[in-house]
Amino acid sequence: MRPGRGGLALTAGALAATAGALAAAAALAAIGPWWSGASACPMPDAAIGGFARIDGGGFVMGRDPQHPEEGPPAHVFVSPFLIQVHEVTNAQFREFVDATGHVTDAERAGASALFDAESGDVRPMSWWRLAPGVNWRSPEGPGSGIEDRLRHPVVHVTQRDARAYAAWAGGRLPGEVEWEYAASLGLVDPTDPASGVRGPDGTARANVWTGIFPLFDTGADGHAGVAPVGCYEASRVGVHDMIGNVWEWTESRFGPATPRVAIKGGSYLCGANFCRRARVAARESMEPDLGTGHVGFRIVKDVDDRG
Repeated sequence: MRPGRGGLALTAGALAATAGALAAAAALAAIGPWWSGASACPMPDAAIGGFARIDGGGFVMGRDPQHPEEGPPAHVFVSPFLIQVHEVTNAQFREFVDATGHVTDAERAGASALFDAESGDVRPMSWWRLAPGVNWRSPEGPGSGIEDRLRHPVVHVTQRDARAYAAWAGGRLPGEVEWEYAASLGLVDPTDPASGVRGPDGTARANVWTGIFPLFDTGADGHAGVAPVGCYEASRVGVHDMIGNVWEWTESRFGPATPRVAIKGGSYLCGANFCRRARVAARESMEPDLGTGHVGFRIVKDVDDRG
């Protein structure tokens, strides 16, 4: 698993600044939230399970590549499809499990990958551990649950689990091209790769890591940790959370010579000093049989326009 590959290493200077940054974070907490539009979820509950139509067309995939695995930019044509306007929620996944009896891979294995930075160890990847008893029902392990997180995206699911849900729901996982096309159409400013994270006025539009990763997340964008779906303004095509919150499974291989799968969108763990993949063109690889606490999914459906 490489959920944070490509991020900048924490430097001595960054660590030396931690005390001052912590003080600033405490000051922010004392005065209350300053951001606009992120503290309340603009998507109503009635919109849960809804889909947006993405008309067919062409776009430049891999635009403005920043890492070796991105690009080269290529003109691609995409057929129309429907995309769920939010990531699949715990409530939706529970309905699927209740109806089918599906047992997730994490439940079969008895463990899943859990982010844990409480040790203060800043060595790369030291904040991940394979934790017993962690699964979609118990996202932080035994004693945790989802009753107060039914609108959160389901996590600790593998590509197999996501495929099974998609088939039950009458859809499928998006291909990487489809995912990036929908995300690109939704950007406030297509010429600004960062416009998926913030609006022209600086308003937060995505749940990412604000602070020094992995030491603290200030929550300055409205949330620290995974957020409920639809808590940031919809994109220009009416879709929420394509950037940040949790990475999303696709149906596409990461490359021709690897069994890994492409995941898209970045997550709440992507910050200025690590990951740096909260962009539509960004991509990461994931073992298809591994669930983690920062990877979820959404589904798409085919459109038949033949009349």
